[in-house]
Amino acid sequence: MAIQIVMDRTGDSRHPFDPDDARELEKAEQRFYELTNAGFTAAVRTGPGQVSQIRSFDSNAEETVFFPRLVGG
Repeated sequence: MAIQIVMDRTGDSRHPFDPDDARELEKAEQRFYELTNAGFTAAVRTGPGQVSQIRSFDSNAEETVFFPRLVGG
């Protein structure tokens, strides 16, 4: 089971999906592009204590975290 975690000002929302289920995978890919097109940054774990920004959907990622843009003021 893989998961997409979306961070926002109220906390986070979690969207688990089965990468072996074509419908769930399609939904996860659609969510990825909707969020990144809206300005969220996507990152995956690459090792213990290491993360890497990604710019395209990775169906093999066990955990993808989405961070909103920082707004200064």
